[in-house]
Amino acid sequence: MASLLHIIRRLSVVPVLVASVALFILMVMTFCDVILRSIFNAPIEAATELTRILMAILVFAVLPVASARGDHIAVDLTDGLFARLHLTRLRDGLVYLLSGVMLFWPVKRVWILAERARDYGDVTEYLAIPQFYVGWFIAVFTALAAIAMIVVGLLHLFAPRLLVESRS
Repeated sequence: MASLLHIIRRLSVVPVLVASVALFILMVMTFCDVILRSIFNAPIEAATELTRILMAILVFAVLPVASARGDHIAVDLTDGLFARLHLTRLRDGLVYLLSGVMLFWPVKRVWILAERARDYGDVTEYLAIPQFYVGWFIAVFTALAAIAMIVVGLLHLFAPRLLVESRS
């Protein structure tokens, strides 16, 4: 089990690299758009749609990694209470499990919307990129985030020592 977690941790670099490349392209495109707009009065026509696509890639590529690592925003109003009652591990496990299970509803909805866009032949305005590709990307990476959260929740409940090893 520990070797499988090690392999998964190594593979988690891939979505982070995808998001990094998307962010770099977004930065270069924005810089070029500002320069072209300001100096030559010739903005990049497709900048808006490329920004939307690259932002979707950026956010949803790192969603499974951020979810598995616990890098999401957390409010600690009840941490003291759970720590005193020694229920922190149980709370964390249940929150991860429930959050992972609840993520399958948006996965289903986004997949349906992507299929609808594919059936209608929806494409972006300037570059004619089929919109269902972005929908599929969002659905797949949200599903990966859901699976990651369920696995982390199960590890919190049944094998917390594996989580301690993974963070060292």
